[in-house]
Amino acid sequence: MPSVSNTTTRTVYQDREYDRALARALVERSLLTLQQAKSALAQARNEGKTFEEHLLQAQLVKEEDLLETKASLWHVPYIDLRNYEIDPEVIDLVPGHVARQYKFFPLFRIDGTLLLAMTDPKDIKAIDKATQITHMEISPALTSPSALEEALEKYYGRSADPAVQIPNEDLQGILEIIEAEKGTEDEVEQAAADLIRQAEDAPVVKMANMILLQAIQEGASDIHLNPEESELRVRYRVDGVLRDAFHLPKTLQNALISRIKILSNLDIAENRVPQDGKLLVKLNDGRQIDMRVSTLPSAYGENTVLRILDRSAGLMKLSNLGFEEDVLQRFERLLSNSYGIILVTGPTGSGKTTTLYAALNKLSTVEKNIITLEDPIEYKLPLIRQSQVNEKAGLTFARGLRAILRQDPDIVLVGEIRDTETASIAVQAALTGHLVLSTLHTNDAPTAVTRLVDMGIEPFLIATAVLGVQAQRLVRTICPECKEPYQADYSYLNLDYLKRFGIDLDFDQVTLYRGKGCKRCKGSGYKGRMSITEVFEVDEDIRELILQGKSADDIREAAIEKGMRPLAVDGWIKVLKGLTTVEEVMRVTNIT
Repeated sequence: MPSVSNTTTRTVYQDREYDRALARALVERSLLTLQQAKSALAQARNEGKTFEEHLLQAQLVKEEDLLETKASLWHVPYIDLRNYEIDPEVIDLVPGHVARQYKFFPLFRIDGTLLLAMTDPKDIKAIDKATQITHMEISPALTSPSALEEALEKYYGRSADPAVQIPNEDLQGILEIIEAEKGTEDEVEQAAADLIRQAEDAPVVKMANMILLQAIQEGASDIHLNPEESELRVRYRVDGVLRDAFHLPKTLQNALISRIKILSNLDIAENRVPQDGKLLVKLNDGRQIDMRVSTLPSAYGENTVLRILDRSAGLMKLSNLGFEEDVLQRFERLLSNSYGIILVTGPTGSGKTTTLYAALNKLSTVEKNIITLEDPIEYKLPLIRQSQVNEKAGLTFARGLRAILRQDPDIVLVGEIRDTETASIAVQAALTGHLVLSTLHTNDAPTAVTRLVDMGIEPFLIATAVLGVQAQRLVRTICPECKEPYQADYSYLNLDYLKRFGIDLDFDQVTLYRGKGCKRCKGSGYKGRMSITEVFEVDEDIRELILQGKSADDIREAAIEKGMRPLAVDGWIKVLKGLTTVEEVMRVTNIT
C-alpha cells in the first residue's frame, strides 16, 4: 500500500502536534475511535514510523479517507489527478525533473495563480521552488503519491516534451452549461470587459465547472462562494448542513465570481447592489439542473450563493417523504376535501415546497384545473399551470391570486402567505369553493392559527376556512454503509413526556443506531434526509377553540388529545426505527 509520507517533508510529518491534530480530525470524522487513535500514536512512535505510515500499514484507515481528512485539516482541496486532463501550456510551466524532485504537479493556471497538486501542501521548499520557476502565486492542493506518480509518468514520461501529445480537454464532456445572452464589450465598461476576458479563460471555466459538478455529485442543495479577507471560501450545503469544500486564493475571487455572473446573465460591472439570476446545467445522463444565483455585496467582495434545483427531484410521492402511516392518512384525508385551506408550516429549508409538490402530484388529473403562484417556480409539473411572482412588474402574491380566481381553478397553490392581503384573498377563495394549499412560517402546526389572527384575519373566518395544518422539519438519516448499533444513555431526556405518547424507553434494553462515518457520507455518519411531521385537523372542538380566541398552547393540547403527535415524538419514532439519531432530532426541534 502506498505511503502518504515522503522523505522531503518527513520532519513535518513527525511533528507530534501535527500527529495529534490529525488524530483528532480522524476521530471527529468517525474514522477512528479515540482509543484507536491513542494506540496508533503510541505504536507509531515505538516503531519509529510516522503516524500516517502506521495507519496505512495497519489498515486502520483507507488512504483516500486519510487524504480527505488531511485536506480538510489543512483547508486545501483534495484532488485525484486521475480525473483530469491537463493543458499542455500548464505542463510547460514546470520542468519534469523539478516536478519529480519536489513531488508536485501543475494543475490549473488562473491569471497569476497556479493550482499545484502536492503530496504535502505544507512543504514550503517545494512551494518556494514552484514560485521561483513560474513567477506565479501558488495555491496548493493535496493529492495521493500514487496519483502523482501516474500523472508524472503520463505527462512528463522520459521524453523531453511529451506534453505536446496530450489533448486539452475540460469537463464539457461531462457537464455543459447553457450560457445566457450577454452584451458585447462595447456595451460595458472597460473594467467589465477585462473581467469577462478573465472569467472566460479556460482555467477559470474549468474551476467553475469543477465546483458546480462536484456539488451536484455530492448531492448539495446550495453552493456558497464566501469572500474573506485573504481567501475565497467555497462551501456546500449537504443534507441541510454547510461544510467546507475549498479554500481558494484571493486572486481567483473576481474571475470565478464573474464567471458565475456571466453564466447567470447578471450585470458583471455592478457589484454594489444585490443581484439575482439563474443558470442551467446539463449532465451527460440527461438530467437538467436549474441553479438560482444570488449575489450580495460584503466587506471582502460579492458573496454568491447558488441554489441547486434538480428538476427530476420534484416529482415525488407523499409516500416517499418519510411520513408515518397514520400521519400520511391524516394529510391525505385533508387533501380529499374539495374546498378549504391546507397549510404546511416550518422554517426555510424544511421541505415545505417538496411536500406541496408531492400533494399536487397526487391531486393532478385532467378533470381538475390546478394553478400555482410561486416565488420562484422550483420544479415544473405536467398538467399544472404555474405562475411566478414578479414584484418588479407588479405581480404580487395578492394580485396574482386575484387573477388566478378568474381562471376557473379547482385547486390553487399559493407559494407563501406573507401578508394580510394575501391571507384574506386565500380565505375568501377557500370559502367560495376552492381548495387552497399554501405555506406559512411558524414553528409548529397550532401556531398557524394565531399567526393568521395576528395578520388580521377574523377568527370566525379561520375556523370556517382552515381544514388543517401540517408542520415539518427535515432530519438527516443514518448512512446505511456505516450504520452501527450502540447502547444509549440519555438520562437527561424528559421520559415522562415521551411516555405520554406511548414511548417507554428503557436504555438497558433499547438499541439505538448511529453512523460511524465513511467515504460515502464524508465522515458525517449521515446520508440523505427525511421528514418529521405533526398534523392537526380542524374539527368542531378545535373550531370552537379558535372562535373563542384560545391560545396556540390550548389548541395544541386539544389537538394532542385528538391524536396529533408532536414533531419531537415523530422524530423519536424514527430514532427507534434506526432511521436517524437522537442528536439530529434534538437539533431540528430544540426539544428533549
